[in-house]
Amino acid sequence: MFKNVVSFINKHDSFLLTTHDSPDADGIGAQIVLSAILKAKGKTFRIINSTVIPSYLRFMDHESIIECWDNKKHSPLVSKYALIALDTSDEYHIGQMWDVIKSAKEMFILDHHEQGPHSNLPGFIDTSAASASELVVELASYMELELDPKTATAAYAGIVYDTGFFAYPKTSVRTFRNAIKTLEWGADPNFVYRQLMESASYQSLLLQKQALANLEFHARKKIAVMTLSKDDLLMTGAGYEEAESIVNIPLKAKEVEISMLIKEKPTGEIRCSMRSKGKVNVSKIAQEFGGGGHVTAAGFRSSLSMEKTLNKLLCILEEKLANV
Repeated sequence: MFKNVVSFINKHDSFLLTTHDSPDADGIGAQIVLSAILKAKGKTFRIINSTVIPSYLRFMDHESIIECWDNKKHSPLVSKYALIALDTSDEYHIGQMWDVIKSAKEMFILDHHEQGPHSNLPGFIDTSAASASELVVELASYMELELDPKTATAAYAGIVYDTGFFAYPKTSVRTFRNAIKTLEWGADPNFVYRQLMESASYQSLLLQKQALANLEFHARKKIAVMTLSKDDLLMTGAGYEEAESIVNIPLKAKEVEISMLIKEKPTGEIRCSMRSKGKVNVSKIAQEFGGGGHVTAAGFRSSLSMEKTLNKLLCILEEKLANV
């Protein structure tokens, strides 16, 4: 199953691991596990992402080995490494690390998302997997390697994050088997739950309150829209990454089929996160804007204003939902 992955690992001695911009628990979990695999095989590696690891996910980086891209510091080193991108199948989703592709010895992706229409990178993609962390757990088992408890905990965190604690549609028997494998290696489920679900800052609650205050419904309440401006972030004192889970809240309403959160970064950049109950493939819609993701969870960046982004999205979504 993983023959081309193992072949790529055997082919090179030094690796640079990265994931999509604004890394989440699944991307980080996959990086931590793959780094343990490389270490066990006597390989050298560095984990470098385009943006810093979110504060609420720092527990996963138990050895503090994840770096943030620094052009002056890292550019001279790139040509010595083979590049592996995890939890993304599109080079345009790795932020500043995009330039690394041209200089690295070779490029490889390891992912579970549908590959975008404009991307054709070499690697291993299994869209039936519920998470990238699930894939690297399987890779470790395939290579007959055992993870230490802290690495297994990071893997478990990645799996539960991308499956909504085993509730999202792609959760399968395979997912549970891999989660059990991490427990056999010493993963701590209660610790992961507390870190992911009970360790938010009080500012994040204020941000959630602001997002809900901006909540609007469209298309006979089938579409829920929340917006957060950079002023909202400043007013609450919350970090940008703390807005991530807010998009899921409106799906609690039985009428809502699609939930959207359109947020403005402190730099002014507009980003949109979308969630669907499954009747509409939001990944396909995100791809129209240069983004991607899963059938039920996707996102993209927009060069348009928040208002124009919303209006364009609503036109597309209302048409999709017309017969739902």
